[in-house]
Amino acid sequence: MKTAEARQPIQIGQVVRNARIFNFRNFRDLPRDPLSDSNLLETVERLFKLLEERRIEYLLVGGIAILQYVDGRNTEDIDLIMALSSLELLPELEKVSQEKDDFARADFAGLQIDLLLTSNPLFAEVRRRYASRRRFLEREIPCATPEGLVLLKLYALPSLYRHGNVARAALYETDVLTLMSGQGVDPEPLLAELEPYVSATDLKALRQIVAEIRQRLERAGSRFSD
Repeated sequence: MKTAEARQPIQIGQVVRNARIFNFRNFRDLPRDPLSDSNLLETVERLFKLLEERRIEYLLVGGIAILQYVDGRNTEDIDLIMALSSLELLPELEKVSQEKDDFARADFAGLQIDLLLTSNPLFAEVRRRYASRRRFLEREIPCATPEGLVLLKLYALPSLYRHGNVARAALYETDVLTLMSGQGVDPEPLLAELEPYVSATDLKALRQIVAEIRQRLERAGSRFSD
């Protein structure tokens, strides 16, 4: 894997704030938004302080985790891998919805928290094996490694395509491409690791997607080389 360049610490609250401001769909709601400016920054800091104080086992994933390794990602929510039982220790998080044993959504004082539940064995494995502590402006936080993020993105792609969510699938493929290019992630062992968790048909399709991403990287390298 490539050695990551030194990066300035990211402020999670600022990332979420900027994403909200530049999301035109939110403009009509801005006057009623309880998380504007400093209030949002304080809410994010309070969330991670509670996680630390309550000794909750969690892992930061999603767009904010990707920003530790590549630039340009935009996200309004916070994605965590966590056990559903941990919510009992966090009554401040109100569970809004749950999708089978894999996903849940919670609200923390107006801040959206998307939970990848450890009842899904792959999510539990990512939290266990693909974690590192990364420095954010708020504090040091358990964060997924580039390999862990690629593993999660590949796992999500078949479902996104089946549900017709092409725009989000394209975003996830771009995430995979940037992590392969910028962090030197080799997807081949990750595809092998996915084998117990996806169908043979889905795995074949994922291998094709990875091959197409490799071709894009090779074309860019040959077309614009010195």
